[in-house]
Amino acid sequence: MVRRVLLVPMIVTVGIAAASSIVVAQQPERAPAPLGRADQEADALPDAALADMLDTYAIVQAQRALTITDEKYGTFAARLKKLQDIRRRNQRQRQQLVRELVRMVGPRATTPADDATIRNQLTALREHDDRAAAELRQAYDALDEVLDTRQQARFRVFEEQIERRKLDLLVRARARAQQKQ
Repeated sequence: MVRRVLLVPMIVTVGIAAASSIVVAQQPERAPAPLGRADQEADALPDAALADMLDTYAIVQAQRALTITDEKYGTFAARLKKLQDIRRRNQRQRQQLVRELVRMVGPRATTPADDATIRNQLTALREHDDRAAAELRQAYDALDEVLDTRQQARFRVFEEQIERRKLDLLVRARARAQQKQ
């Protein structure tokens, strides 16, 4: 357990540095941030890469917060990653459906959509939400199989806390990026 707990944050830091180097290499006009400063390097990352790294951070922090044993860690980490992936994929799909609605009825809509087309899009959105909720419920059930009752409760609290931290980090990273422009 000690090796994994020490190794994963190091991997996350190295991953941030590597991803940052790739992004900086693709954008020669920006000077690379000094190595070892994960918060500065995160500024240069695309949102998807940063979200993946924050998910990895969340998995490590969850192990600590829930006191997951070494025997359960592999299963727990895989199921938590699957939950995160499901959540992110469904969020992207929902955003696409809503963007289509905006295109149809938003203030910049160039050709008004007929009611049947709008109704079909609303139905697609409702069906997506139903499927996403069922898929998310299954992912939580699979994760709960690895946790005892107290760990399940602590995990729900942990999720709220880590989401606030991740949002705060993203907001600060974007603010710093805007200041540099």
